[in-house]
Parts: sequence; structure tokens; C-alpha cells
Amino acid sequence: MKILIVESEVYLAQSISAKLTELGHMCESAGTVKDAIKDEEFDAILLSTNISGQNFYPVIDHYKNSIIILMVSYVSNDTVSSPLKAGANDYILKPFMIEELVRKLDHLQDYIIFKKENATYKSYINHVLKQNTQHKITNKSTLPLLIKATYQKVSDALVFNFARDYNESFSFISLDDSDAIAQIKKINDKELIYLINYQNVKNTDKTKILSLIKGKRVILSSTSLNEQADGLEILEIKNDNGVFEKGDILTIENYVKYIIVKYQAKFPDTELSKKLGISRKSLWEKRKKYGISKKK
Repeated sequence: MKILIVESEVYLAQSISAKLTELGHMCESAGTVKDAIKDEEFDAILLSTNISGQNFYPVIDHYKNSIIILMVSYVSNDTVSSPLKAGANDYILKPFMIEELVRKLDHLQDYIIFKKENATYKSYINHVLKQNTQHKITNKSTLPLLIKATYQKVSDALVFNFARDYNESFSFISLDDSDAIAQIKKINDKELIYLINYQNVKNTDKTKILSLIKGKRVILSSTSLNEQADGLEILEIKNDNGVFEKGDILTIENYVKYIIVKYQAKFPDTELSKKLGISRKSLWEKRKKYGISKKK
């Protein structure tokens, strides 16, 4: 890391710089606030709150995008509380061991990286899972809950939106994993768990899973609308709006249903049935089977 040490005690600044340099860091020192304000970028600022009575807040403001650790002789509102509110990240009491300082630097660097990554992932997830559905999971929903939806992303969107709305974190497990049951057993009963691919589980294993998640905070997802799960509240979402994701492979039944819903207002029945390779009678029967009303 590139580190700026703002300390009026020259010996202390040199000692810190030497030890950090030995550990592979690049260090510069400044004995005054004026000298500390540079047109350079630093990964971290080690800022003494006792630099000859100078106002050190301009340093915090100037390096607001850097890690700022306060080096303090005692803890007070002036030395710690107010500077932290102004933008400093942490503090360390003098005298200190260099190992403790490095631990704080590493921890804060990791925190900033994870925070940025988390914001990026959240933005991406919100984009990918943006769904036009009236369904919603709330804190009044009974768990464990089974979501039956034709497309996995619909269920994913409901769960991620629930986690966002109620500031929840959750454990994600695909039931396709060979050790899925072992993973479920390791999770605390109070923690929210999201299980997907229930439709791929053998019937004998489904019984084990339902027994295992009984009384737990579990959201179970299946892409089979025929799924049954005794003892679970069920939320069924039928995709009747003709929307599906690019790259999805539809069953013949879902494809026919999609074409009818999507194009019945554009083509007359005679032409639509020809494009589907079925008779007009079959088209009428499929509308009845799928519960599709013809818009006039």
C-alpha cells in the first residue's frame, strides 16, 4: 500500500515508516497539515490528532477516498468521535504495535473492496432479476414456503427483493449439489435459507428435505407447477404474460402457450394455427386447456 504518515514527532514517523517499508509498503511522511495536503493519491493516511495544535480536518477532507486511521494519545470527542464522524475510518492508541496497525489496514482495505463488490453485485442482480410480477414475499408470509414458478429468475427475484426489503441475509443452496442436505444441516435454524431446483430432487429425497426444513426459515423453489409439498405454504406464479428470458429452452407446451398469448392479437386464428402446425380446433382446445382468453 502507498501510505502517508502525518505526524509531527519525527522519530515516531520515521519508526513507523521503516517498519511498514520492511513489510513491503511505500511510505511518505509529513510533519504539518500543509505538507500533508498533496496532489497525490494514497491508499492510506496515518493521521496524528496531535500535530502541534494544528487543525487536521483538512487532511480528512482532502483524502476522503483513502483509508484514514487516527493515531491518538487518548480517546476523547476531539481526538476520536468527531474525526470519525468527519470521515476517518478507525483509530489506534499510541504507543501501538506495528502488527496491530497492519491488521487494521488490512481489515479496512478488505472492507472497502468487499463494500464496492457488494454494491456492484447488488446493482447487477437488481438488473438481471428485474421482474414485472405482482407477487411478493413479506414478513407475514409463513415459512417454510414453496415457490412454484415456470422460470427460476422469477423465484430468485422474489427472494432477493424480500432480503432487500427486510434487510435480510440468506444462505443459498442448490439441491442439485451432492452435499445439499449436509449444507442445510449446518445452517442455524434462525437463518434464512433459499433452496432451488427442488423439481430435480428424487421423491425419496424430497421427503427427507421436507422433514429437515420443517419449522425452519426456508424458501424452496421449483420450476414445476405440479409440485406438491405437504405442510408448506405454496406461492404459485403462472407466467401468462408471454415473457421469457433469452436463452431459455421452452417445453413444446410452453412454447405453444407463449406463441398463442404473444401473437393471437396480431394474426387471425386460421393463420396462427397454420404457423403452429395445428388445426383451428386444436388451437381452440389449447386456449381452453391453458385458460387463455382471446382478446377482441
